[in-house]
Amino acid sequence: MALENEGDIIALEKVYENKYAYLSYNKDAEVMVCEVRESYIPMGEFQVIFNAALAFIKENPVRKFIFDKRALKAFHQPSMEWYFTEWKPKVYELGLSVHRKILPPETWFRKCVEAGKHMIMTKNDTIIPALDIQYCESLKEALEA
Repeated sequence: MALENEGDIIALEKVYENKYAYLSYNKDAEVMVCEVRESYIPMGEFQVIFNAALAFIKENPVRKFIFDKRALKAFHQPSMEWYFTEWKPKVYELGLSVHRKILPPETWFRKCVEAGKHMIMTKNDTIIPALDIQYCESLKEALEA
């Protein structure tokens, strides 16, 4: 698998895969990509995917994590809360603070993400302010940002 980036190719090695998503990695760029494959991910499967990413990050240098959610057609707040309050603090402790997200184009989904993030920040002690989180429109943009 390879991504075009300004005429260059960044090769990504698939390191985990299930029905809902796959994780790919580029050692030289220290980039991990999680690309969603289905329109909905049950929370248990979501946790399996991100725990697989966590196990990989514990053993390999990852400076940037790209979460490509474009295939999603459903928003699930409990998964988002777990992701921000449980998973992100663990990878932050491992040195990963750069997160890029590629959202589906639907406005309602983007508003749900915004509202969900706000709710998490008001209800929980969170590391969100310490993270470098940017929203991108493509993998190319996420790699460059």
